[in-house]
Formats: sequence, structure tokens, C-alpha cells
Amino acid sequence: MRYSVLLSYNGAAFRGWQRQADAPSVQEELERAISTLTGVQTGVTGAGRTDTAVNAIGYVASFEAREGLDTPDFCYKLNAILPSGICVHGVRREAADFNARFDARRREYCYFLHRSKDPFIDRYSYLYGYPELDFDLMNRVAEKLLGTHDFSCFEKSGSDNKTSVCTVFEAGWHKYTPTHVALMGAGHGEYWYFRIAADRFLRNMVRAVVGTLLEVGRGKRSAEDFAGLILPPDPLSDAAPGTSRPVRRSLAGESVPGHALFLSRIEY
Repeated sequence: MRYSVLLSYNGAAFRGWQRQADAPSVQEELERAISTLTGVQTGVTGAGRTDTAVNAIGYVASFEAREGLDTPDFCYKLNAILPSGICVHGVRREAADFNARFDARRREYCYFLHRSKDPFIDRYSYLYGYPELDFDLMNRVAEKLLGTHDFSCFEKSGSDNKTSVCTVFEAGWHKYTPTHVALMGAGHGEYWYFRIAADRFLRNMVRAVVGTLLEVGRGKRSAEDFAGLILPPDPLSDAAPGTSRPVRRSLAGESVPGHALFLSRIEY
């Protein structure tokens, strides 16, 4: 029987979603918990990788197991076994051919940023206190991300994916008010998040995009320079195995820290 599991996790304690040989991962913890309850070694397929320290809300994974697991009791027991940084919201029966990774059509990330020191938000937001930062310009430049392009300039060097082509549906900065500020007036300054949605993402892509946009907002990089990083689909993307593409990551800006990044939505 095929199931999907809806979960959220705090990435601080994990080396990303994917199982690692020498470091804790979300996938390993979820597989261990399911296997413990079912008595059978169970592999879990996730909707996609997340990097070290990156968080997720509404993440989807799929697995194969015996009938009768789509119950509140099974969900309760999973949460009792899983570490505090992982929360299962529900388990649902799916079609026999459902795959959490390959059936996903749209993935969304949000990156949180605050402009002044705030001790109540530092764990999940990036303090970026440079005095001048032009969000209007960054939003105009972010529009250039939309569409189908080769994003290898924003891809972690040494990645093993077959193509660097992605289709971006949405990209932009939005101002918001954190709950503690709205309720108690604590904190001051500006709070922003960058939301980007695409059919797929490359390793480190969102963090590199955000870091490069911040360079634009500070006046360290021109809009034209940013546009030059967004390439037409790479003709080598479907080349034979072993064919290498040019290394372009150094052309873009530095990656921002992972603790402020959330995989926020997956659509099927």
C-alpha cells in the first residue's frame, strides 16, 4: 500500500533532508520511526532535497507499507518516536504509482530577512542591516527569473543533476509583520521575505539567488549583470552521461545562510 506523509521540520539539527553516511538527516529519522512501528525496514522518498539547516513546512514524503496506517493513532505514534525537530501532520493513502518527488509540479520556498537586531526572530530570519537596500529594484530584477532558464550560475558546484534548467513561476520580496511585533509591539525595523516558486530547484539555488539579489539591492551589482546570470536553456542539459557543463557558480553572489530558508509549499 502506498502512503504519503505530510510533515514539517526544523532543519537546525539535520544535514538536510537526504540520508547521509556520517550526519543526521530528516529522511533517516522518518525511515527509522516508520520501520520501528511497522516492524519492516521501510524506505521513504521525499519531495526534494533541502540543504543543511534549511526548514520545511508541509513537506511531503511517500512510502510503501502494509494496509491500515492512515489513522490518527499511527500519526500519534510517529510523533512520539520522532525527535522534537520533526512533526508529522498526517498520513494518507495514495494511488499505487504515487511518488512524492516525481509527481510534484510546483515547489515554493520562502527566505526571511530582518533589517534591525531582534532577539526573538534570529533563529529563523537573517539579519541584514546594511543601511541602504532597494527592495523595489530587487523586485524589478527578480522578475527576470520568471520563465524557463538555465540556472547553473546559482547551482552548488559539483552537483550531480542531469540538467540545470528550471521553470520559475513566481519570485518577489514581500514585507510582513512578525506575530510578536503585531501582538506586543516588540521589535522594530523592517521584516521581509522572498518567495520563489518553480517546477524544481537546484542545490543551493534559492540561497544563491537571494544573496545575489541583495548585492543588487545594495548597489554592488547592476540589474544588467544579474540578468546576464539567467541563461537560456543549456544545450548540454540532455547530453550523454559524463558530459560536463561549464562551471558558472562563481559568477553569482554569495549564498545567504540556510537557517532563514523554508520549503513552504508543494503542489501535485
